Amino acid sequence: MVANRHGSESRDWNVVVSVMPRRFRMAREVLQDLGRVSRTPFYNVLALKVADVPALLATLAEWRSLNPQVLSCVSRIAPATETFDFATKEEFEEKARKAVLIFAPQLSHKSFHVRIRRRGHKGLILSHDEERLLDDALLDALQAAGTPGRIAFEDPDAVVAIDTVGNWTGLALWTRQDLERLPFLKCD
Repeated sequence: MVANRHGSESRDWNVVVSVMPRRFRMAREVLQDLGRVSRTPFYNVLALKVADVPALLATLAEWRSLNPQVLSCVSRIAPATETFDFATKEEFEEKARKAVLIFAPQLSHKSFHVRIRRRGHKGLILSHDEERLLDDALLDALQAAGTPGRIAFEDPDAVVAIDTVGNWTGLALWTRQDLERLPFLKCD
């Protein structure tokens, strides 16, 4: 386990939760049934470690169907299927590029875009620039494979969602169907 410069044990997270104002305690209580909940050094941001991301999503969808208000304490839940730590901008770019390319086969002949939500590293990691860099890496990989994709911000087939919390990064690919079925993902 490595503690990052913000003092948190970043390798133990695979879900980032943005909490609604004045609902921090409530969010912790709701989330504790899903996995290990940790504070982060960022305002209204919790980290969660779950054993199984698909099981987490199924549980959250079931909870919402039984009680649509159960998640009213959170504004966004961002599970990660890939994670990594980084120390520099260059390391972030190298690892993020390698991580997003894992999703290239799922994006063949599809519309998509990369969305980054950064917490920490202000001025070092510029979300818009990094999104464009990763969009281009995916487009190049798809073109090289003979399965071109295209960037779309209006109703894309998929979104690659990337969240940073200090030196930790988590990312996942969400399809249009995932985003419709699981509105708490809020990728855009």
